[in-house]
Amino acid sequence: MRTVLIRSPRLWLHAVAGALLSLPPALAAVLAAPPGRPLPLRIAASTVALLAVLAAMGFPRPARTGSVRLANALLGTELPPPAHGTSRDHRLRTTAWLVPHIVMGVAVTTVTFLLLLSAAVFPGVWLTGGGHVSTFGTTVPVGAGWRGVWTPLVSVVTLAVAYVAQGGAAVVRPLALVLLDHRPAERLAAAEEELNRLVGQQRLARELHDSIGHTLTASTIQAAVAGELLNRDPQAARRALASIEETTRSAMDDLDHVLGLLRAGDTPTAPPHTLADLGPLTDGVRQTGAGLRVETRGDLTRVPTAVSREAYRIIQEGLTNALRYGDPSSITLKVTAGEEWLDMELLNLPSGARSSRRRPAGQGLDGIRERVRTLRGETSAGPSYDAEDGRERWRLTARLPLRSPA
Repeated sequence: MRTVLIRSPRLWLHAVAGALLSLPPALAAVLAAPPGRPLPLRIAASTVALLAVLAAMGFPRPARTGSVRLANALLGTELPPPAHGTSRDHRLRTTAWLVPHIVMGVAVTTVTFLLLLSAAVFPGVWLTGGGHVSTFGTTVPVGAGWRGVWTPLVSVVTLAVAYVAQGGAAVVRPLALVLLDHRPAERLAAAEEELNRLVGQQRLARELHDSIGHTLTASTIQAAVAGELLNRDPQAARRALASIEETTRSAMDDLDHVLGLLRAGDTPTAPPHTLADLGPLTDGVRQTGAGLRVETRGDLTRVPTAVSREAYRIIQEGLTNALRYGDPSSITLKVTAGEEWLDMELLNLPSGARSSRRRPAGQGLDGIRERVRTLRGETSAGPSYDAEDGRERWRLTARLPLRSPA
């Protein structure tokens, strides 16, 4: 009984919602059959108006979404949210659900009202000296004094309200599972929608890692340069500090943007960086004091947007690793846009304090491999010996197709 009493308020609220939903179709039925017309015509007009309003109520997508949320919150179901888009089947099943919801709501609300009214009227008549209570064509005598002592017992019928609501829920809950649950096609669409959401979140996390990682690495190096130049060349130190301020402010904007999207569950709407932004990226690296040489061949503007976006992030992560783990005094970046492929090569000397053979892979190289694999390209990273000077260099290459494979 305790469980029933605890759940009955929610079940009763679901019934009240159904009773409120009955008002538009009931009003339409009454207005469609004014007095003075033949009875058969009035019945036909009321029926048509009733069905038309019910169909209109089940037509919009919010009707299905609201029905699912009400059932989950008040009936205790665990229905998945509706997939995007509406179809004729969705509308018909939503309308079919509204009918039992309305009927159950009106019935439960009416019975509840009568029970509560009886619990108040009978003891009230007894306490005022007795009398007769007429309801539904039946007259019930209420005696005065000890002859009406039974009337307070009627108040216990208020407990029946919980069971009335429970009974109504027991009737419509199975129907909710049939009419509001996903069909196989809807389940597939919902699964695809969830997959797209997770892929979008993964992309946002990867973009954030690349952007913030690059900014922190560049700012750390610029701070070290500013500290060395503070006494010897204050003007150069101020330029380095100004560059740190600019890059960190940009990183904070990226961080706020991505975190806002993750909280809202949205996908990014701002245009991402592409190879068109390669100039500002390399300029920012040079501002750290790095000796960066850039060679570009071919028309980078004809690179497809998806490839250009991923190529920018690959280069950004490669430069970040070169600054973090290598000798920034000698970095070479080559980008070649051919007819079929976009080739990128990044060379840098290993740091004297850390051999390139022991350079950690980390999430950066994993992210590069994932981007290249997504576009069905090729990538490699590791130590390489320069035949001209015999020096060991760290070499990162990535090759992305410019056309989708047949």
